[in-house]
Amino acid sequence: HGAHRIPDWVAAGRTRSAKMYQSWNHGESIYQIVPPKMMIPAKQPMFKSKIPDYPPTASTFHGPGKTHPIASNIAGDATEKIVKDRSHADLGKRTGTYKNDPTTFMKKLSRSCSVPSLREIKKANPYQLKPTHLKESRFAAMGGGGPPKRSEIPIMGLKSSKNFLVTNAVEVILAQPRKNVDTTKDWLAKEDYGKVPKYLHKVKGDIQNEFDYIQQLHDQHYADNQPPIQPLEEEERVALLEGLKMKWEKKNCEYQSDAHISVLSDGKKRGREKCEAELSLLEKDIEKLG
Repeated sequence: HGAHRIPDWVAAGRTRSAKMYQSWNHGESIYQIVPPKMMIPAKQPMFKSKIPDYPPTASTFHGPGKTHPIASNIAGDATEKIVKDRSHADLGKRTGTYKNDPTTFMKKLSRSCSVPSLREIKKANPYQLKPTHLKESRFAAMGGGGPPKRSEIPIMGLKSSKNFLVTNAVEVILAQPRKNVDTTKDWLAKEDYGKVPKYLHKVKGDIQNEFDYIQQLHDQHYADNQPPIQPLEEEERVALLEGLKMKWEKKNCEYQSDAHISVLSDGKKRGREKCEAELSLLEKDIEKLG
């Protein structure tokens, strides 16, 4: 018979039985004659789903930023990550990576190019040498059709008897002296010199308007806190006036009853002073109502 492999569940059962009897410490046992062989189960391959690894719908697990909303892949049609992974974005590269490398230096003309020669331009791009705008000839303003021809001989041998040195000296002697013009600005000749600026008048007007408004509020508050006043009718005024006059006559009779006494006690003296004060108040009230 060929060798056959013991199933995993049988080997596991034997292992559990051996451990059980070993823990009980039976001493000699038939189960310990042949020690069981330890069977290490083979590691199963990692499970991989057949469903494509698409990003989830309406996911919030992406790099937050100003250009990305709170939720991404709302429609669910994305096949790759919404925000690509960034290498060494959080903690940077490993130590020693930023060290300068002597082999990676800037080479000649790595960021620019050499200026081509005229010969190379004529050969490669001759249209660059063509002028975009032709300058007008200086002979066109003179009425001529171009530069003088070879057969046109200019007038030669012209001389002048004018003495330029003497002429310049005479012109300088006869010339009027120049007047020195003072270019300094005269600030005293300004139109608004010494006057109050317009913006200050505006500021003063604003301040006065604020004061008037505050005074108006105070007046309104004072008027609201005043007790209500009603004008007296004529009959009521006459009745009050008659009553005051009768009260004054009564007080006056009381005051005149003790007027002949020259020596008064303290109590009499205080009574007379009180009566005089009441008479003066009644006279003022009668004068107001009269």
